[in-house]
Amino acid sequence: MNAVDCAELTSAIGAMDRLSERGRAEMMALRRELERAEIVAPHEVPPDVITMNSRAELLDLDTNEHMEFTLVFPDEADIEEGKISVLAPLGTAMLGYGVGDEFEWTVPYGSRRLKVIKVHFQPEASAKNAGVRSEDLIVAPSTRGYSTWQV
Repeated sequence: MNAVDCAELTSAIGAMDRLSERGRAEMMALRRELERAEIVAPHEVPPDVITMNSRAELLDLDTNEHMEFTLVFPDEADIEEGKISVLAPLGTAMLGYGVGDEFEWTVPYGSRRLKVIKVHFQPEASAKNAGVRSEDLIVAPSTRGYSTWQV
């Protein structure tokens, strides 16, 4: 996970006391993911890893169903547009996995086994391809907590 995403997600967890019981449970799941994550600079994230605002194609290994989602912050979630919140169980589950990785997504009736097939878009890779240098990216306050800004 890149350091910018980690800072913004950690900031969101700080607001946990204002959430419902379900919201707190989702934040705790996210906190566990952050605790196990390897934190790196944005330019060090491999281009095939799911980060915030990445668009990824997943395969359900039990049903062979293909699905595509963009992993977003809660205020940007819109399932009709394929934008899934990082606080949704699937969003938390997919964060940090790369092409070829398999993971489990807990659902009310058990769990689903998913595989990352392709990362169609990743902001860090896009910045590299656009010639943005990692040293030109800074962490700065935003309306959610922290955001990546180009200087």
